[in-house]
Amino acid sequence: MPDDVTATRGFKRAEIAKDAAFFKLRAPLPDQGRMDTEVARTETFSARVKVYASGGENTLHCHTSEDHLFVVLQGKVRFYDKDGGTVDLGKNEGVMRPAKTYYWFEATSTEPLVMLRVGARAGKPAGDDRLNIRGEPMAGDSEENKSVPVIVRENAFFE
Repeated sequence: MPDDVTATRGFKRAEIAKDAAFFKLRAPLPDQGRMDTEVARTETFSARVKVYASGGENTLHCHTSEDHLFVVLQGKVRFYDKDGGTVDLGKNEGVMRPAKTYYWFEATSTEPLVMLRVGARAGKPAGDDRLNIRGEPMAGDSEENKSVPVIVRENAFFE
């Protein structure tokens, strides 16, 4: 098992597993921005640790060919639907989102938000999987998706 499956900036992708994939949920904690560390994946399934600095957020979007769920491991989060409805979640609470369900979320605690995100392919990918509310492709690390430079806390990790 690798002893450090972490990203220092942005997104890190795991190798496609051909057999059992062992991993550790460990990620740096940011003071600004967000980080996404994929810890395991197959052709149809992925598991990631997502970390957001306090106040961090993304924007309204959907994934066209992936069902996914989030479980809060640390901090608090507020999820929004396309109509402005909200649900607040804390440690050991989660949500499952079917493909094509619009949502966005923001970290609402003073400590960084850490979530486990698990995704499974739901149908055939049709080009860009992440769409904005206008149905246009939107990169996860784009300005439109409220991406900001990451500032990592020195020697601070979720584990």
